[in-house]
Amino acid sequence: PPNAGGGGEPSGELATAINTQFGSFEKFKAKFAADTVAVQGSGWGWLGYNKESGSLQIQTMPNQDPLTGLVPLLGIDVWEHAYYLQYKNVRPDYVKAIWNVVNWNNVADRLKAAKQ
Repeated sequence: PPNAGGGGEPSGELATAINTQFGSFEKFKAKFAADTVAVQGSGWGWLGYNKESGSLQIQTMPNQDPLTGLVPLLGIDVWEHAYYLQYKNVRPDYVKAIWNVVNWNNVADRLKAAKQ
């Protein structure tokens, strides 16, 4: 939640990487949300770090399939159990609300660790 470091925008190296890879934070959020909402059935949307190319990538995975080829930095669970009680079957509203609780400092720490 916002009072525990969630929400807002990334800063530092993570912000630079997002802006370089996706053009802007808003474009990143739009692509990540669109790809994640489009997962058919249950699954995950991921922001991952590709060690070979040194780039950030968005990848979706169906069901409980693991993220492969990328170091996970941020995952959005789109199994119905993650959002049904609060958002019913309106997955886009759930994904839109996720941005209010993402702890960007934690994501930045994960990126730093992935680069080592």
